[in-house]
Amino acid sequence: MPDQAVILLVEDREDDILLIRRAFRKGYINNPLQVVRDGEEAIAYLSGEGKYSNRAEYPLPDLVLLDLKMPRVDGFEVLKWARGQQGLKGLRIIVLTSSQDMRDVNTAYHLGANSFLVKPMDFEDVVHLSKAFTSYWLQLTKTPETFRPDPKRQESGGLWWRPGEKSAWDS
Repeated sequence: MPDQAVILLVEDREDDILLIRRAFRKGYINNPLQVVRDGEEAIAYLSGEGKYSNRAEYPLPDLVLLDLKMPRVDGFEVLKWARGQQGLKGLRIIVLTSSQDMRDVNTAYHLGANSFLVKPMDFEDVVHLSKAFTSYWLQLTKTPETFRPDPKRQESGGLWWRPGEKSAWDS
């Protein structure tokens, strides 16, 4: 059911988090919204590590809204990491950023972003954009199968990559 599809918002700015929550409410977007505040936390959430190991409380999202410019681990590193995970290659990741730099657009798509959206300045535009991407990505498109990385594979050197390490994208 599209209203039950979990959305993961990866955003470091509290103002933007509140803006998206307000836009979702105003647009009657009732999907569960999980929020993490940097790329390191996003990777922990997606891999089910630490406090995110409870999958009932922190389910794998159907859609990720990813900011690029964040402390610790940026959105590019999250994209690179996610696309290097066998179970997350099909995860729908939408870059939602204030950057309009064409290099950022090209890099995001090269690393596997499904879409690149620039954060609107006007609140009503944020509402319209939120309705548009949830309608398209959660109602009109078919969700690919995804699964969390297996921690046993991580220990054995299987399909696992951490920011700063070489991955298949580096070849």
